[in-house]
Formats: sequence, C-alpha cells, structure tokens
Amino acid sequence: MADAAFKDVPEIFEVELGESLTARTECLSTFRELGPPDLVHVVKSTGRSGQRDIGSYHYVSGVDASSSASLAAYINSLTYALEDDSGWFSKGTGWKVRNGCYCCFNAFSRVDVRVDVKIPGGVNAYVIDLRGERHEASPEIWLETYLSALLRAILYSDDPNYWLDAYRKLDPITAPEGELRFLKAAEALFMKGWQVGSDPEIQVATVVSNHLTNAIMKYFGDSGRYQHAANLFEKLVGREPEVSSLLAKSYIGMNEEVKAVQIMAAAMKQTPQSYTLLHVQCDFLRSKGNFEWALKLARQAVNCAPSEFVTWEKLTDIYIDLGEYESALLTLNSCPMFTYNGRDAHRNLPASRIHLPPKGPIVDILPERTKTEEDEADPALVRLPAPGLRGTWARAYALLTRLVSKIGWDELLKTRSAVFVMEEEYRMQKQHSDIRVASPSSPNGTTSETVIHEDGSVSKSASKGDTLGESSTLADDNASTRGVRSTTPAHSNRNSEVEVDNSTNGLPTIRISTESNRERAVKSQVEDDEKAEVNGKLEEPAGAAAIDGLEKPVQAGVQDAETSQSSQEAFSFSNKRLCERWLDNLFMVLYEDLRVWTIFRAEVAHFKTQHVAYRKTGMEWEILGDLGIRLQHKEEAKEAYQRCLDSNRYSLKPWMKLLDVYAEEGDIQRTLQVAIRVAAYSFSEYAEQAYPSQIARCFFKLGQIHGHQKISYTLLSMGLPEPVAKIMENYLMYGRVFKVEGWDF
Repeated sequence: MADAAFKDVPEIFEVELGESLTARTECLSTFRELGPPDLVHVVKSTGRSGQRDIGSYHYVSGVDASSSASLAAYINSLTYALEDDSGWFSKGTGWKVRNGCYCCFNAFSRVDVRVDVKIPGGVNAYVIDLRGERHEASPEIWLETYLSALLRAILYSDDPNYWLDAYRKLDPITAPEGELRFLKAAEALFMKGWQVGSDPEIQVATVVSNHLTNAIMKYFGDSGRYQHAANLFEKLVGREPEVSSLLAKSYIGMNEEVKAVQIMAAAMKQTPQSYTLLHVQCDFLRSKGNFEWALKLARQAVNCAPSEFVTWEKLTDIYIDLGEYESALLTLNSCPMFTYNGRDAHRNLPASRIHLPPKGPIVDILPERTKTEEDEADPALVRLPAPGLRGTWARAYALLTRLVSKIGWDELLKTRSAVFVMEEEYRMQKQHSDIRVASPSSPNGTTSETVIHEDGSVSKSASKGDTLGESSTLADDNASTRGVRSTTPAHSNRNSEVEVDNSTNGLPTIRISTESNRERAVKSQVEDDEKAEVNGKLEEPAGAAAIDGLEKPVQAGVQDAETSQSSQEAFSFSNKRLCERWLDNLFMVLYEDLRVWTIFRAEVAHFKTQHVAYRKTGMEWEILGDLGIRLQHKEEAKEAYQRCLDSNRYSLKPWMKLLDVYAEEGDIQRTLQVAIRVAAYSFSEYAEQAYPSQIARCFFKLGQIHGHQKISYTLLSMGLPEPVAKIMENYLMYGRVFKVEGWDF
C-alpha cells in the first residue's frame, strides 16, 4: 500500500471507506463557532477488478474557498502528489485518485459546503445542513464560506493548543489582490460577524467583539499595517457607530494618536455605553501613565457591561496599577466566570494507518520523536494544576499572579484576610450570632468602618455603635489575620516541618518576589543541607524548612449555595465580603506554583554555593520555564528554557518561547538561530504558511528597528543550505510583497 500514499501530503487511511465523511456529517450540529479545518477525502483505485478501493483524508486550511472551481483545483493537484510507481522491470500496480470530496464549514449559516470531484468526470457542489439534508449553494453561501475559511486560516495559524494529525496549513493570502478580496468580503459580512462567535472570555459576541474583528486585527496588526484595517473601519463606522473603538485602536497602532483621540471623543457622544470604546480609552490613558482617569472609565465600563468578564478584568488591572490591592482583589472576586469552550474539532476515528511523509532537509536538524528519559519529570511538577486553566480562569489567574509579583505572598494573604471573611471568622460569627442578637447596640459610641462598594473601591465611613460592637469589630479583624497565619493545631493548614520566623509581625520573612531573601535563607542552611538528596527530585531539601516559610492559605468563608442563604442572617460584617469558591481555589493553585518555585530557586542557590552542577530533565526545565512565565519571573524562565535546549528532546515550546523573548530584546542573531528551529518544527507538522505565523511576526518586529535587509544579510552570513535559506527567506517575502514597515531598508 506504500505506493498508494502521497509524496508530500500527510493523510490518514480509513478503516471503512467514507467513514470520515459520515462522521463529519454527524458532528455538524456540535460545531459551535468557526468550525474545524477543511476536510479533504479522496478515494484511490487501481482500476483492477477484485482490488479494493482505499479511502484516505487529511485536514487543510488556507485554500481559496470562494468557488467550487478553486476547491476542485486543490483536489486535482493531489493527483500529481501520488508516489511514483516503484516497479523496476515492469510497471507495478498503479494507484490513481478516482474521486475526492472537499468539505468546508460555513460558520455564518452553520452549514457544510461540499464539492465532489470525479476523475475523470464532473464537479458537483452542494450544501449539507445540520440535519444532513442537501441544498443548492447560492452566491451568498459561497461568500460566507470563503470568509469562514479565511478566518480559520488566520486564527488557527499559530495556536499552539490546536493540533490535529495530518493537518496542512497553507498561505491564505499570497498577493495584494487576495487581500482586497478579503477586505471586501469582510465589509459585506461585517454586520453578521457576531454569528461566528467570539473568544471564550467574551460572553456575548457583538458586532465589534467577535472572531471576524479579531482576525482582521490579528492579520493587519501582526504586520503593523493598521492603515488597511483603518480604511475598512472608516467605511463601516457610518453604519455602526460602535466600530469607532476598532477605528481608534487602528489609528493608535499607526501612531496617529491625535486622530484617534478625536474619533474617541466624537464616538462617546454617540455611543456613551460602549464598553469596547471605554476600554480603548482606558488603554490609551494607561499608556500615558494617567491611571486615575483610566480608573473612572473602567468603572463606567463595568456599569455598561457588568456581565462581561473583560470589564471587571480591566478594572482589576487598573487597581493593581494604582496600588489599590484590596480593591483589586475585591474586583477580581466579582468577575463573572464562563465555561471554557475550545476550538471546534473533528471526532477522532481509528485509522488503518497514518502516513506522515518527511518535509525536506530542514527537518533533518530536529531530534528523534522517540520518548527518552528527557521526557520524564517529577510527579510534583507534572501535577501542577495551573497549566490546565483555560479561558476566564486562566485570565483571572494571571491577574492573581500579577498581584503576588507586586506585593509578595505574605502581603497578598494579609490583603485577602482584610477583605474576605475567613473560615475562622465564619465559625466565630455563627457562635456569637445569638449573643449579638440578644445585645442591642447602644446609640452612643461611633466607630469608623470600611465600606466596600460594588465596583471594588474601598472607603471609610463613620457609624454609630456601642462598645461591644466596636470591640467585636476589632476582634473580628484580628481573627481574620489569625485565620491566615494561625499556628494552632486546630486551624493551621501548613506543613508540620515549616518553621515560620515571626520577627515581622508574626508573618514569615520569606518573600517569593525577592531573590536576595531566598539566597540568604539558603546560605544560612547550607551546612545542614550537605547530606540532602535533592538533585533531580522535587523534594524539599533540609534548608527548605526556612525556604518554605511560604504559608499555605487557609480556606476563606467561601460563598456557595449553602452558605449564601444563611449568610444574610449569620454575618454582620459590613466591611467583609464572601470569597467566591473559584477564587479560593485559585489561591490554592497559586500556592502550589509558589511552593514549587520557591523550592526550585532554593535548590539552585544551594547548588551554586556547593559549586555543583544542577541537573534536571528537558521536560522538567520546560515545566519550570512555564512556571516562571506564569509567576512573572521572566529572566529565570528564560534561563530554564535555555537549559531545556541542552537536552535532546523533541519539543517546540521552549524554542517558541525563546523566539518571542529574543525578538522582544532585538537580538537578530539569536532570533534567527531559534527561528530556523521553529521553522523546522512547523514544517515537520506541515505548517507551510509564511504569514500569519510567529516567525513572520517576530521578523517584522525586528524589521521595524533594523530593517529587512539586515535580517536578510544576517541569514546569508549564516551559510545555511539552500533549501533552508529559501524557507527562511519566504517569511521575509511577505514583507516585500505587502510592503511591511522596514521592507525597503
């Protein structure tokens, strides 16, 4: 069956002929948004009686889906991709493509457009609806199908979380004429854009917050060619005033800030309730350092769209900028969380075999895909829960890690206990609720208490109360701190080995964000640690008792279905809130991350003092690099990724992370060296598109500073083999054709 395979096209051979088409038809109703990549199914035959036909299929994006002729042309091109007959003295059994079917999902009308091609013979185009019934394909359906295919090609191009076997990625737009067609189609269907869905962080897709607008901003933004997006939005702003937010964002990207401010000022008079417009103004003010004004706009955006996660997220971000950490934590607690829905994908079918042909000399530099000991990692690292967070949970966790990087773990726990009802307080309050009911307040004394508003802001207000009420408030505040740092067996959740230095108000002196404190703590314990076995294992060394002064957070009085009802009667805290269960869980996730990171840095410092090489497997270094990125320790993460490259492990992630880091630093030599590896991994996975891609984006970022000629000459000086050099030049070719900034110097 070897000669039935394509030379350079990946494919999955079916067990039963046509089962992939049947499975796709059954799954049509499960596609929620953009749909999966296009499916190409072919039937191969030898033409001999008694010889069974073979069915195979693969996925593809970037093919022009504007007409049945263009899709039939792709299937026809596959007839030239069959392996040559390997017969020596005589011809063997020659396999030919007998017919093919190209399936492309229309995300606007929720139908599947299919083109059947018989070779030799005719072309038949039709539409399959969600019930599996056939219909005629109208010109409007073809326009929607064309744009749907383009959106998938752009948005799925460099998504590391979206992976399929036998998935080809081709260039969606190769000439300026194709770009004009894309803009015309986007203009014609712009008002229908909400129908294709939006990012998982957006609850309700709108005309300006959807996959269509995201694809436009990604395609033109990654290459810095915002003027084309601005021209499109100029035409649309008359029909939909809310498009002003996208227009202003485009002008800011073009460094036309005065024009952008004028557009925002005029648009606010027409659509004062547009949270997207308020957010563009927020970001502009934050870039200028005017956080107080940005705060007012962010509060207004929350009032305009209180059910959207992104409005609360923006407000939390600005509170962190201003150093109002209590308000930030309260606002984060108010964020509405949504169920995460990933990209649409096909159902996995058992395959007869999978054919993955090699992709040229550039792939030869990659290590073998065989699993080695470098792919093993300590269970404590593998079990970290944070990498599994998606959607709004991942974004909320990023805000929490930003908070801890600003103020440290100890201060974060104190802030948490100051604004949320802790578990110990909850129990105490329930015990004394009867006493408080039996003891009416005296109208004499006055106390100053903290009032927390709905938007998370905190203010002081004076209220009357008796001596008992005042003392109980003070006791409650003390109890909230005790609920976090209590060392009594009844309420402590910390490990028994951890010793806490109470020299600073009873709180541990170790701070995760301060390297010097960690190193001093390690050095003081070095002599006791010499017999500890810590190399290659994530176990606490003898010095970890001091290092792991990081205290485990006790549970807050979490709001759930059972407690929320009784809390109306039981709680009398006017300055405390109930912590949402998801946020309480995120604190535990953060604790696990910080605990592992603290032990890791302690081990590094310990081995440095001992002048001994610190060793980890390639997978462990990769996980530690991801951990450093999550916790905002960029330099340590960069070092971990670099150490990961020393291992002979098949993994794209460290190369991709370092590519972004080096491009951000403007390091041409290292960026190109890493880009060659990323290109090799991409080609091995049949991602052949030059743009949009991570490599092109990084090249264009360098080109704005150094110019494309310098990048090209640096590539030439590296003495790459001609096929490899040609592949790398293709990423710059897009810049020359579409005149990306820096292409002419």
